[in-house]
Amino acid sequence: MTNLEEVQHPAFHFAEGEMLLVDKPLTWTSFDVVGKLRNTMKPLKLKVGHAGTLDPLATGLLIICTGKMTKQIDSFQAEDKEYTGCITLGATTPSFDLETEIDQTFPYEHLTEAEIRQAATTFEGDIEQYPPAHSAIKINGERIYEKARRGEEVELKKRKITVNYFVIEKIEGPNVYFRIGCSKGTYIRSIASDFGKALGIGSHLSELRRTKSGDFNVDNAWKLEELIAEIRKQKEINEL
Repeated sequence: MTNLEEVQHPAFHFAEGEMLLVDKPLTWTSFDVVGKLRNTMKPLKLKVGHAGTLDPLATGLLIICTGKMTKQIDSFQAEDKEYTGCITLGATTPSFDLETEIDQTFPYEHLTEAEIRQAATTFEGDIEQYPPAHSAIKINGERIYEKARRGEEVELKKRKITVNYFVIEKIEGPNVYFRIGCSKGTYIRSIASDFGKALGIGSHLSELRRTKSGDFNVDNAWKLEELIAEIRKQKEINEL
């Protein structure tokens, strides 16, 4: 039986409103995380939402809001974000990441480190980008990734974004490891694809992790399994 003295974290008040920082696991969708937490909180019936989607193949900071705190989701979503990841040169995929298979390859060995680092500087500041066809944007009520998976043509419009910094941290063969700070709505997959084009070759995003959102840092986030265990422990205490 759980003892009150064993609880090391403040009690959750989900109905009144909680903001939870979660380190999203690989392959989970943001909706999967929300659904898992909502089911863990049962029998409470309350709103649960997230402040900014992460792709299934990305990990890192996901802000979860419950109860009255869901009213703050829009303000959390509007904050600048930071990501770390890896762009792989010399190959493209239809989704701009590893969700789909490589469709074209290109030689990359002729590129110098100076050329790669210089290309990164061209992305800093206010720029425009096309979102990936494999994204959750809706057109006429349907997610465009559903159209893309059926092989249908999707008409995409450029979006204005801001890249505050784009730092190349390490280059190992075709793999370019980076850290980027950017505005809401930035598609890092599109950055990865356009990065290869800027170098005259193809590329795709092979790794991505959200490290910051506004003033929040993934270093302070719950591992999902630990958060679920803590919620269950507090439920057991409250039912004693």
